[in-house]
Amino acid sequence: MSKLTQAARGQPCLVRLPGCDGGGETTVAAHYRLAGLCGVGLKPVDLVAAWCCHSCHDVIDGRKPAPTGYSRESIRLAHAEGVMRTIAELQKAMKLLDSSAKSAKLAL
Repeated sequence: MSKLTQAARGQPCLVRLPGCDGGGETTVAAHYRLAGLCGVGLKPVDLVAAWCCHSCHDVIDGRKPAPTGYSRESIRLAHAEGVMRTIAELQKAMKLLDSSAKSAKLAL
């Protein structure tokens, strides 16, 4: 388990589908599946994951039915937005990007 997946523990859910339990103890890193980043039996890199509660993760992975009025596409959008919120939180918490840089270069 990487530091990025471990960082999900105890965090709020950032996917926020109807029925969300808010996260905390149930929060895990829910990897976003996208062609070119993953394959059969291969998860995407850990940076492409959202802090996600058990309830939202079950909907994303199809273990639970979609909330009323939600299509597969709207669930994927909520998951993608959760990934972006998670990256923003990681940037704040871990100073992932050097804020003094004039360009968007990663601080190594």
